Amino acid sequence: MHLAGQSDAALTRAERHLAQSPRDATMRFQRALILADTGRTAQAIEAFTSLTQDHPDLPEPYNNLAALHAARGDYDAARNALEFAVRSQPGFAAAHENLGDVYVALARRAYARTAQLEPSNATVAPKLALLRQLTIPAPVAVAPSFPPSR
Repeated sequence: MHLAGQSDAALTRAERHLAQSPRDATMRFQRALILADTGRTAQAIEAFTSLTQDHPDLPEPYNNLAALHAARGDYDAARNALEFAVRSQPGFAAAHENLGDVYVALARRAYARTAQLEPSNATVAPKLALLRQLTIPAPVAVAPSFPPSR
């Protein structure tokens, strides 16, 4: 519970700061991270989405938004967010890696559906087996590399 208290205090400080400086992208990002870390996923998604709308050039909010969508199993939304991230900053390696992980999850889902629809398809089982070996976790947030306040 001690950490929950620290998170609540950090969230209170962030919200107090944002009441004075509502456009502070760095603090908005930190607030969204706190929301995500404390399991307030819907609020975190809303906060990251708002950041992407106000700062479409920043890849980090898209990347973290994608991580939340992927954790919920919404790989289409995660892919969309990551594609925006790599368009906004083509050199953002974490977004490229996470996009690859999402593509693997989407491929696994497509092959599993194919196996259900056509159980006699001999080419699907080896593909699924290969994808299972990759054991890809959901994309991860990339908190430390956020630009200074804008």
